[in-house]
Amino acid sequence: MRARTRLAAALALSASLFLGSCAFFAQSPEVLLPAPELYEKGSHALGRSRYAEARSSLQKIVERHPQSSFAPLARFLVGETYYREAEFDKAIKEFEAFMAFYPRHQIADLAQYRLAMSYYDQLKPVEQDQGLTAKALAEFRKLVKEYPESRYAPDALGKMDICRLRLAQKELWVAHYYFNQRNLLAARQRLELILKEYPGSLVVPETLFLLAEIQRQEGEPGEAAGTLKKLADDYPYTEWGRRASQHLSRSAQR
Repeated sequence: MRARTRLAAALALSASLFLGSCAFFAQSPEVLLPAPELYEKGSHALGRSRYAEARSSLQKIVERHPQSSFAPLARFLVGETYYREAEFDKAIKEFEAFMAFYPRHQIADLAQYRLAMSYYDQLKPVEQDQGLTAKALAEFRKLVKEYPESRYAPDALGKMDICRLRLAQKELWVAHYYFNQRNLLAARQRLELILKEYPGSLVVPETLFLLAEIQRQEGEPGEAAGTLKKLADDYPYTEWGRRASQHLSRSAQR
């Protein structure tokens, strides 16, 4: 009796395993859509801000249709989904991959612009580290150099000026810190760097004024007067130019 029970159980288990395996093999494989359809689905989802859904379709083009004419566009738009979600690190990787594979593609200038903007949109206050500012400047500079006729070049030039100003402001901020700490040599080095690297920056007048004060405190009245004169002559309508003129007038009356 027990043998019959064990036999029935074994037969039931075998039948269950057989039916399960049949169901497994009966499952139809996932249908791989052609690249145009995947691109249409991805673009449609992107237009409705459904970024994860858009990536799902677009990534399949990149992975399964790498030779398709849609592959470059799909790779760019994967980066675009991350950019719009402010996932900048992921966006940067995608745009860098695009530029590595398709540097001469018809939208390469746009990809380079988005790469630069992925850094630019993360700029930090002057008091904080400006590493991202330097990276943004480098990427905008590359855009202007490699794609001078790009429609994005004028905006890149404007943002380059902003980046340079931010970097100059950071150097001036550090110079003021050293000055307040009575480290005149370190402060002077920062100010001279501004005049060398950012000669057209808006912070140059203040830089010259602080430099003249450091020269005066270091016992170099002649150099200080020369710096103030340059400031008064070159930037007469700024606050620092007017203050320089006042200093020179008081010195002349003594």
